[in-house]
Amino acid sequence: MTSFDDREHAFENKFAHDAEMQFKAEARRDKLLGLWAADLMGKSPEEAAAYAKEVIKADMEEPGDEDVFRKISGDLGSIASEELIRAKMAELLVEAKGQILSEI
Repeated sequence: MTSFDDREHAFENKFAHDAEMQFKAEARRDKLLGLWAADLMGKSPEEAAAYAKEVIKADMEEPGDEDVFRKISGDLGSIASEELIRAKMAELLVEAKGQILSEI
């Protein structure tokens, strides 16, 4: 029974680790997305950093990415299309995961 318990514990640890890494990757993606959007809006570096924090906070409103998309889309208005924003979100999630993996 010990080996079964060990396997169960290892699986639980892996699940927790994967969930934590996904959370970190999404938060990093949100920061990168906020910086990208701030650049499109012509914000100063200080304003861009503050805006990126707002985007990260927006992701806490509901599960999934729609809250972040609504925030960015609403703030950018006609500057960026839905397709561009969603593509950038996907691109930056990959970049964020790579950054996190390189830090480990």
